[in-house]
Amino acid sequence: MKLLQKNSLSFILVVVALLLMLLPTLSMAAEGVLPAVTVTDNPDGSKTYSATLQILFLMTILSLLPAALIMMTSFTRIIIVLAVLRHAIGLAQSPSNQILIGLALFLTLFVMAPVFEKVNEMAVQPYLADEMNLQDAVVAGSAPFREFMLNQTRDNDLEVFAKISGTEHIASREEIPFTLLLPSFVTSELKTAFQIGFMIFLPFLIIDLVVASVLMAMGMMMLSPMMISLPFKLMLFVLVDGWVLIMGTLASSFYM
Repeated sequence: MKLLQKNSLSFILVVVALLLMLLPTLSMAAEGVLPAVTVTDNPDGSKTYSATLQILFLMTILSLLPAALIMMTSFTRIIIVLAVLRHAIGLAQSPSNQILIGLALFLTLFVMAPVFEKVNEMAVQPYLADEMNLQDAVVAGSAPFREFMLNQTRDNDLEVFAKISGTEHIASREEIPFTLLLPSFVTSELKTAFQIGFMIFLPFLIIDLVVASVLMAMGMMMLSPMMISLPFKLMLFVLVDGWVLIMGTLASSFYM
């Protein structure tokens, strides 16, 4: 209950702050100095939005960035594999959640660097140079993300969600709607992450079984097998240079 009240209070404070930020713009619009909402039709059929609407669109996009980082990039697969790795070793709090999220974030930036470069060349720079309006920049910037997501998405997942949504007769992969591509991509990422996690878990599980069998044969029933197997699992992980293998495998598992 206290958490709900705290979240409600935070939401109200954010709304009030946004209203205070918009008051000067609204007053200027009322005086005729700055048009608040203006949509201009261009000769080529496109539309140009006023600066106020463009700022509103930009703030909306920024508010969706955390969800986009998790759902539209390689972050989901990486953080799940790292969490499974920590659980397989048997360490409850080491590395901490902050370290795992930091590793996943920077590895995501490494994997997604080619996509970000394409977005910068195709959308950001032309928009900053006034060679493209906001709507065209958004469409052009989404193309590299669509290509990346399509390369990681299984056809079976696309077919399942297409059947659920009633979408039929998709001529090419480029015509797949984004509302269909996003859940298919997330489902494929979860499946791939658990497959990699299963392969990582096996050697540590074998060590646990061997240690448990040895302790049982020696009659040490009261001694925890996890306490004995943890040093062996850490030694195995260090000897095979586990972090390099994990990071390299994750980075190379994405088809660009």
